[in-house]
Amino acid sequence: MPQDIQLIFDKLMASGGIHGRSDDVAMNRIGTLIDVATDLGREQGIATALAWSDELACRPLSDADATLLEYFRANAWEARKLQKHRDDTALWNWEQPEAQQQVLHLRKAMRHPGYQKLDSVRQCQIQTNLGNQLSHIRRFVESLPRWEGALAIRPRFGMALGNRGYGLKQYGHALYDPGHAQVFFATAHTQFSAALAPGAELESYDQDQIKARFAELLSKIEEHIDVEAVRSSIKLEGYDLGESSEEQAYRRWVLNERLFLNPLNDLGPYTIAARDILSLPSYTTPISEPPTLIGFFNQMKQEFVSARWFLYECIQSSEPHFSDRDVTLYNTLDYPSYALAVERAKAAYRIAYSLFDKIAFFLNDYASLGVRLNQVYFRTIWYTGQDAKRGVIRDELVKMQNWPLRGLFWLAKDLFDPDLRDSAEPEAQELYVIRNCLEHSYLKVHEMLPSRAATHDPFRDRLAHSVQREAFIAKTLLVLRRARAALIYLSLGMHQGEKRRAAGKKDRLIAPMHLDHWEDDWKS
Repeated sequence: MPQDIQLIFDKLMASGGIHGRSDDVAMNRIGTLIDVATDLGREQGIATALAWSDELACRPLSDADATLLEYFRANAWEARKLQKHRDDTALWNWEQPEAQQQVLHLRKAMRHPGYQKLDSVRQCQIQTNLGNQLSHIRRFVESLPRWEGALAIRPRFGMALGNRGYGLKQYGHALYDPGHAQVFFATAHTQFSAALAPGAELESYDQDQIKARFAELLSKIEEHIDVEAVRSSIKLEGYDLGESSEEQAYRRWVLNERLFLNPLNDLGPYTIAARDILSLPSYTTPISEPPTLIGFFNQMKQEFVSARWFLYECIQSSEPHFSDRDVTLYNTLDYPSYALAVERAKAAYRIAYSLFDKIAFFLNDYASLGVRLNQVYFRTIWYTGQDAKRGVIRDELVKMQNWPLRGLFWLAKDLFDPDLRDSAEPEAQELYVIRNCLEHSYLKVHEMLPSRAATHDPFRDRLAHSVQREAFIAKTLLVLRRARAALIYLSLGMHQGEKRRAAGKKDRLIAPMHLDHWEDDWKS
């Protein structure tokens, strides 16, 4: 970066904006102003760059330029976040409007047709930055695929390697199982090492500062664990996937889709993760309290794994089921999809989506929020008076300073906040609408979806909310992934909460309660 950035800033601010300038010149001026205003910490420059961006967005831009503009807007909001977070207390704010704007703009960039027209470095920057923002709001389970998406494009992209390392390190610190945590730390160490290797792609003007930060994080891991000893003891592959070929295929599918209730599955499709071992951490209750929360978590796990199997059965279905024989249905000439397999997918969707309100029900009890049981919803549990429109986060939650629960809060925002919903990836569109249609009205699945532009189509079903079969399966898979992430955030949030509680109970007598496992042979 040139030394006279103040001069560049002053010239841009006095230049009269982008009116009358070509798209290329306008884009260059916006990007440069964001960079120099960020370095100088000038909010006025960021505000001006965003105003120019709004002006440029009104032009008929090429797809590539429209996508790049969303990336620039996200960078401007990152500058605002950096200025705000000079005070570390701002990090604990549950609402993070600057991060939300970045998520919005980066998702819009990824969704835009112009994304595929950008060079691979810019694509990696967009995916990496989106992963960074998801990590910042503590959706650490869901940030990993974004960094991995960048590395699938450019395997040596240094910022994706280093930030994935940071994300894995933070994930490891959140775990209640020290053995799992060590695996995460060792994997994070590998990522930092790759980011610092000579072949890593770090094309930033401040790459020395970035390398120093990655080296510092790598050293902290080495201070915390014996990295080589952990690596030599880790066996990620070679574990049993079941007795039958059918079970093995199912478990391999679950691994590949990252659907095991097991944090290790977030490291990759390794057979070590082919068990649903996620549970509640150790926690304390009055001696007269039965293991209610354990039973509740058991139930949510069972519902999740059953929904997962129903979806797998749908995907594997290749011929009609005998239960569908001799069921008289009429051809409505809009390519409807009627089959037990489709109903299995619908059941999977319903069950997985229902877990969100159940998680809120669990949290209401655990955190003693005091919400009336008939008013507990995942959408509103976070807010004082259950008033999402006012948006005042409950003081009880804020005081907990609980990163995983904040990630759970942001997952809820993603489901229900209109701006976040509308910017999400295509398979994440209409999740809430589809759930309501499944439960309360009419969802129609089609083998081929008629054109929505054909408003005068005589066979258009005016009552149905229509969705194409493969698109519905993709949405169901996403709901399952989100439900899995939510269960992980809940468990690890409880672990964080118990650590804080334990700090205030050092002088109390605590007696352990031993519970045996419910054996597989009893599950009939």
